[in-house]
Amino acid sequence: MTAKTFDTIIIGAGQAGPPLAGRLTAAGMSVALIERKLVGGTCVNTGCMPTKAMVASAYAAHLARRAADYGVTLSGLVGVDYRAIKARKDKVSNDARGNLESWIAGMDHCTLYRGHARFVTANTVRVGDDLLTAEKIFLNTGGRASVPDLPGVNDISYLTNSSMMDLDVLPRHLVVVGGSYVSLEFAQMFRRFGSEVTVIEKSPRLIAREDEDVSAAILSILENEGITVHLGADEIRFAKQGNEIAVTFTAGKAPAVGSHVLLALGRTPNTDDLNLDKAGVEVDKRGFIVVDDQLRTSVPGIWAMGDCNGKGAFTHTSYNDYEIVAANLLDNDPRKVSDRIEAYALYTDPPLGRCGMTETAVRKSGRRALVGLRPMTRVGRAVEKGETQGFMKILVDADTKEILGCSVLGPGGDEAIHCVLDLMYAKAPVSTLARATHIHPNVSELLPTIAQELKPLA
Repeated sequence: MTAKTFDTIIIGAGQAGPPLAGRLTAAGMSVALIERKLVGGTCVNTGCMPTKAMVASAYAAHLARRAADYGVTLSGLVGVDYRAIKARKDKVSNDARGNLESWIAGMDHCTLYRGHARFVTANTVRVGDDLLTAEKIFLNTGGRASVPDLPGVNDISYLTNSSMMDLDVLPRHLVVVGGSYVSLEFAQMFRRFGSEVTVIEKSPRLIAREDEDVSAAILSILENEGITVHLGADEIRFAKQGNEIAVTFTAGKAPAVGSHVLLALGRTPNTDDLNLDKAGVEVDKRGFIVVDDQLRTSVPGIWAMGDCNGKGAFTHTSYNDYEIVAANLLDNDPRKVSDRIEAYALYTDPPLGRCGMTETAVRKSGRRALVGLRPMTRVGRAVEKGETQGFMKILVDADTKEILGCSVLGPGGDEAIHCVLDLMYAKAPVSTLARATHIHPNVSELLPTIAQELKPLA
């Protein structure tokens, strides 16, 4: 067995690990970076990059089918070569991972270990035959798809967001169990590829953390594309039916019989096989590592970043975790998690961009509030593009004029939302947005108009 001492150990080469390794090595520290599977984590390999590459292919197919709406004629039906779609997706992901590996390899004083890391003590980690010791250890182990113990689930072959990336045939009928962000992106893209798609969701509405008007609009968008959606689906169970899979739910409804089943029912942190108990690191009842506002765990000298700490389930929050840790350790800059404004996107078409509080949260807060709302049918850029589904909504504190939150569901919503998000970080009043002159024609040019037309939230 080989024993070696480093200044720091980083377990996991996802979105926070490699940039932290870069900062630490640039500061003269020696770093052991450990990755059990693929450098880049979920985002590069099974999440953001490959799925958004597929979303782009799905959009191209959808737009081609709508060519006549724009006065464009195509000869014959629009076809989809799923193997070519997968090859394109794989190239995007592989290129990104290769670039990341090259960057890590070029870091002075950084050693990349391939294998499964487990704690031996609070400052010692075993990786295969190597025993590594450091005064500072950073966990960036990410998460994986949750697989609930539903009746019959172990009797079928099911897909998760990760194994979907290996699928090389187009499903005849994809049954998606779950009605949140990941599931809806897959549902829409595979419908556009040509699969029959059914979504089964236990809650009474899709993406239940969003406001009801957002959920209803997303439901309408999906159903307009021929996706079957079942809401309030209790007692979900699975069974083989010949070469296919029957998904039954809620007495009285016919089962959905599909060629493939995707389980999109949340995420589980990768913390159960790290021997955290030997280090004394505290986890909560769901397995997330407990951290303070600067991402320190219950054990001095150990930090947790990214999906494994339960402070955010996005690439951008993981990267921000790295920034917070580096700022505190290296820059004497006391950044903290609570400074972060919640922001994310749903990459359906049209996409949803979200930041700050929802209308539901504002109402629960009891504060007096103002609201501005504009449908995409009254946004010139959306009309010109022939993409008028969705709306924009801004929420403002009636007393302080602070912007509380915003939803942009429509073309470019994932980009336009940053106009509001940046103002929220600047703590600028809504009057700053109202007085801004945005470029015409653009979806975001209507945000100042909305800010000028606020009304009391009834």
